[in-house]
Amino acid sequence: MDKVFKALADQTRRYLLDRLHEHNGQTLGELCRRLEMTRQSATQHLAVLEAANLVSTVRRGREKLHYLNPVPLNEIQERWIDKFERPRLRALSLVKRQAEEAMADKPTFVYVIYIESTPEKVWHALTDADLTAEYWGHSNVSDWQVGSPWEHQRTDGSGTADVVGAVVESSPPTRLVTTWAAPDADATAEPSRVTFDIQPHGDIVRLTVTHENLADEAERTAAAGGWAAVLSNLKSLLETGSPLPQRPWLIPQ
Repeated sequence: MDKVFKALADQTRRYLLDRLHEHNGQTLGELCRRLEMTRQSATQHLAVLEAANLVSTVRRGREKLHYLNPVPLNEIQERWIDKFERPRLRALSLVKRQAEEAMADKPTFVYVIYIESTPEKVWHALTDADLTAEYWGHSNVSDWQVGSPWEHQRTDGSGTADVVGAVVESSPPTRLVTTWAAPDADATAEPSRVTFDIQPHGDIVRLTVTHENLADEAERTAAAGGWAAVLSNLKSLLETGSPLPQRPWLIPQ
């Protein structure tokens, strides 16, 4: 929390957050065009925001896109605002929804989680059919080669797939990109796309999940809740050896 307050104390860093709030998923060049400073200075400010987990980044080709991460702001509002002024709490909650609004050519939902593990173990947990069945309730089945199909199969022995897609990128143990669609989806419709970026930081791993090209706000909301539940279960499994005692996606919202 100290890092968050330190990051927010600087006017330039608050301005950067405002610009990402207005238009999420900007490159360094796009942000610099709105600031009267060098790229080096802007990079230093963004590094402070990343260290405070207020900004997350995703690489797409040669570009590095910056996204507002509203989670620390939500923690501030819960600890410092909720007990004093509920109307302001409701106003601040809009930040998260607006920061994740669908963009036609940008990822729709970005989720960042830190896990005490290694990239190899996280990759294995995302791609091993038995492990995914343990914490996800479905088995992710594929050979995980680029161009290969993959299926999100039920664990009831029926072999029924609730999600199907293809492997777009596969760079173990740091990056996996797949398409997602319902088995009966219109073949002419563009599927959604999920990217897993796995980055080591000492003894922990930062896992960034980017789910883009979702159909509408309702699907974005469903994806947000689903990823939070699944990734919390994954974190528990890797750090304690067991998933959470109850399936988190079954908890009433």
